[in-house]
Amino acid sequence: MTAELDSAVETAPRPARKRSSGGLGRYILVRFLLIIPTVFILMTVVFFLMRITGDPITAALGGRLTPDQLAERRAEAGYDRPLIVQYFDYLGGVVRGDFGMSYTDRTPVTEILTTYGGATFELVAYAVVVALVVGVPLGMIAARSRDRWPDAVLRIMAILGYATPVFFVGLLLKLVFSVGLGWLPVAGRISTRGELTMGTILNPSPFYLLDALRLGRVDVIVDVASHAVLPAIALGVLTGGIFLRLVRTNMIGTLEMQYIDSARSRGVAESRLTTRHALRPALIPIVTVMGMQLAMMLGGAVLTETTFEWNGLGYMLAEYMKARDYVAVQGIVMMLAVIVAVSNFLVDVVAALIDPRVRY
Repeated sequence: MTAELDSAVETAPRPARKRSSGGLGRYILVRFLLIIPTVFILMTVVFFLMRITGDPITAALGGRLTPDQLAERRAEAGYDRPLIVQYFDYLGGVVRGDFGMSYTDRTPVTEILTTYGGATFELVAYAVVVALVVGVPLGMIAARSRDRWPDAVLRIMAILGYATPVFFVGLLLKLVFSVGLGWLPVAGRISTRGELTMGTILNPSPFYLLDALRLGRVDVIVDVASHAVLPAIALGVLTGGIFLRLVRTNMIGTLEMQYIDSARSRGVAESRLTTRHALRPALIPIVTVMGMQLAMMLGGAVLTETTFEWNGLGYMLAEYMKARDYVAVQGIVMMLAVIVAVSNFLVDVVAALIDPRVRY
């Protein structure tokens, strides 16, 4: 009787395992759709905050035009209408890709974004490279020398890296390497001679390094790279310190795992354990926080570009804010918000590909 019951249990069809409602495709779709409300909410907040102190024309040109001229300009731009009507008109323009025109230099905001966006993208890309080059190797060294003097020194360096203001680091770098030693340029993206040479390129891109490579001139490439060194270090040190701490903490935890002890008992070299077995799990948190760090970098880019007169979106944002050109400021802030939202989406996708647990 018992044998028959056992046989019946073994032959009975097992209930199908319920598939998870997650999945990579659904996860990517949900994360992508979240970009829309994020950008919409920020766009709405920025629009109304910009108009608390009055209309952009009066803020930008008040005192330079007569009251009649101001009234005429306000009526021409539609700022004499109810605020809610202006808001829906602005939404309609954004849907069509029209962010308006700046009032200080009469330049379309879309032209400002395309002209100066490449410079900010280049600076952030350089800073990410600096952060990875500084944070990952030093984090590995700190983990391998845990609780010894190299670990203590590197932890102090990490704290100083992400606690020191970006503009202060930039000023120190300029004083030491530009003014004191004279090794690197003090400001700008390229020298005047290099800019004249770059002007000979047909269909130039907004990326100076790419155009310098297209030109094939070593002196121009060195010119562009030398101007990028100090701004990239000033902005990258902030995130590099955070990466150092993340890699150190996660590698210490990974090196204490059982499979690491098993490999160590089989005689696997310590350097191979660190680089092959413990590094990849330690890099997963870096990927997951990369989106947040990119937002911090874009915020730091405003100070970095102002300090080094790097003509990007951050530099122009500061200039337009000083001129109280709210239309241009609003367009630049919206562009930065879209960049951050899309970058967070890409980071989430990469994290889901690396670590399947993220999808569920």
